[in-house]
This record gives sequence, C-alpha cells and structure tokens, in this order.
Amino acid sequence: MPPPLVEICVEGLTDALAAGAGGADRVELCEHLAVGGVTPSAGAIAVACQRLAIPVHVLIRPRGGDFVYSEAEFDAMRLDIAAARDLGASGVVLGVLRADGTIDADRMAALISAARPLSVTFHRAFDATADPITALDTLIDLGVDRVLSSGHSPTARDGIGLLRLLADRASGRLIVLAGGRVTREDIAPLSRAGLSEIHIGSAACLVGRTHPDAVRRLVAEARSAADSS
Repeated sequence: MPPPLVEICVEGLTDALAAGAGGADRVELCEHLAVGGVTPSAGAIAVACQRLAIPVHVLIRPRGGDFVYSEAEFDAMRLDIAAARDLGASGVVLGVLRADGTIDADRMAALISAARPLSVTFHRAFDATADPITALDTLIDLGVDRVLSSGHSPTARDGIGLLRLLADRASGRLIVLAGGRVTREDIAPLSRAGLSEIHIGSAACLVGRTHPDAVRRLVAEARSAADSS
C-alpha cells in the first residue's frame, strides 16, 4: 500500500512555505483559521504557487460561520475561483449548503464549472450535512474530486468508521480526505482504514505556527505507516 498523501492546512504564506520545506505533499492555503478559514489574499496565492513545488489548493470561503451564502457572497466565490486559477493554484476547496443541510447542487455545479480544470475539494461543510451518504452521492454525481471530512465527528479518529464506509462507497470515484484534529498517532489507523489522503492542521505546528520539523515528523509517520501495513 502506498503511503497516504499528507496535506497541510496552513494560515498564510509563511506557513505554506514552512509546510513545503518540511516535505508536505500538498498545502491547503487559507487565512483566519480561528473562524474556520477564509480565502487568502491574491498575493499570498501567487507567491505560494511561485515558490512551492507542490500543489497549492486554495480555500474559497468568503466568511466564517455557516455555508449558506447570499447571492453577493456566491458571486465573490466565483471571482475568487477565477483569481486562484489565474494565479497558479492547482485546486480549490469549497462547499455550499442549503438551509436544510443538503448540498446546494446547482450552485456547486456552477462553482465546479468555474474552477475547471483545477481539482475541486468539497470541504468540511460536508460534516454539517443532514445525511452524509446522500451528500457523498451528490458529490460523486457532481464530479467533485475529493471530500474533506472528519466522519461527522469531532475528530477524524472518532469518525474513522464512517470515513471507511464513505471511502468504500466512493470506490475510487472521489477521494475521501480524512481531516479533523488529526495527530501523528492517528495517521497509521487512518491509513489502515483505507484513507489515502490525510489533512493535518495544528499537529504540523510548533508554538502556534506551521513548522518544517513538525511537518517532517508527520510525513515520516505516513511513510512508516505504509511500510508497516
């Protein structure tokens, strides 16, 4: 079994470069993680894409809070997607729900169309959906490339059962990216559960910021998990 891909969720340009220096396989570039993350600046996107040799996926989220957006916010998301694409991003990370907790398939289809040919990840709005199985099927039908989830649980470790079920149901039609307070100790069990990509945030930090040494330890653990499987 190949090692799981390690994606590091970073807050701003400096942390993105630190993740790259530590050997991350990919970064999700955000700002203001205290509110769950919002879209980073054009300058941060451009420089990260110029200086990193790994894929940069850009969070497209106009504000913190819920994932039900006004027309103005939706228009801003489309423009931010176009900007991220033009600035060299490899992918975008986004999600739109209806008030009833279902995926807004019409708006998602429009955003996916605007994003192509970039990779599209549906973010942890998935964990706010009313029915994860129905939500997964909707994302597969939409052609989303991956979904970030903690398995409808506070942590990915707690949600490992549902994550395994989702990955099995997806059967290669999309990637289930396991995320949600993932620690180094969680990597091996998530890998054994069949999760091929792992999203890590605070465990990649030292003194509150992404640090190459912390990232190296996480990447080494992922490689070790593959060797021992």
